[in-house]
Amino acid sequence: MTQSFLEIKGLNKNFGGLRAVNDIGFTMGRDQIIGLIGPNGAGKTTLLRLITGILKPDAGSVRFKGKEIVGRKTWNIVNMGIACTFQNMRPFRRLPIIANVMVSCMCPRALKRGEWVKRLEAKAMDALEFAGISDMAREQASTLSQGDLKRLEVARAVATEPELLLLDEPFGGLSPAETDLMAKSIKRLHKGGRFGRLHSEGPAMIIVEHKLHWLMKIVDRIIVLNFGTVIADGTPEEIINNPQVIEAYLGQGGK
Repeated sequence: MTQSFLEIKGLNKNFGGLRAVNDIGFTMGRDQIIGLIGPNGAGKTTLLRLITGILKPDAGSVRFKGKEIVGRKTWNIVNMGIACTFQNMRPFRRLPIIANVMVSCMCPRALKRGEWVKRLEAKAMDALEFAGISDMAREQASTLSQGDLKRLEVARAVATEPELLLLDEPFGGLSPAETDLMAKSIKRLHKGGRFGRLHSEGPAMIIVEHKLHWLMKIVDRIIVLNFGTVIADGTPEEIINNPQVIEAYLGQGGK
């Protein structure tokens, strides 16, 4: 039996009397891009925080490349090859943009892949070019717009050279043109282009996004959450025609 790249079983998380994640389970392959969608409060961001170790589940298992990661520190999970961006961005605002990314390049996982002293700035610039903000590399992070902060967050995650990249609303705050550029960059990264050129293949991805039109263009599978539970799992075409998904987003019968 082939080992799953990521395997989640029976994951539960309660906040007081609210069950934010309810018995979630799925597997994903090394070559997949999965879209994770659902109404506000469905448990999407909570699930990402459980995978990355920011939150500890009340029950369940998360196995990455055959190893249990529940209970591990977030930094350890990053060094295993999982990176994540979040909606609430916390850059080092008084540092130049490139310095924000250089911090990510200094994680043990990234350092062991090359001559870090000579490559550090070049790798940071590569990540900034991927995100489309290399022209602002010397500016302070405090000067960035919300959309550019989003792109900085993506650059910092990419700089750790992950095998699994979790993106929480990567298109948030971006204009249509910027969204199109980011979507194409994500697809290219997954195929091993640009920053992923150090590997034979780019990272697998789980993307949380509300801009479904753009998301559908880059994912090959979608998992839908509602009230912390998986209600659908399939191709984009299957999902947009799923009655449960339509009801979850639009109400009874899509009305």
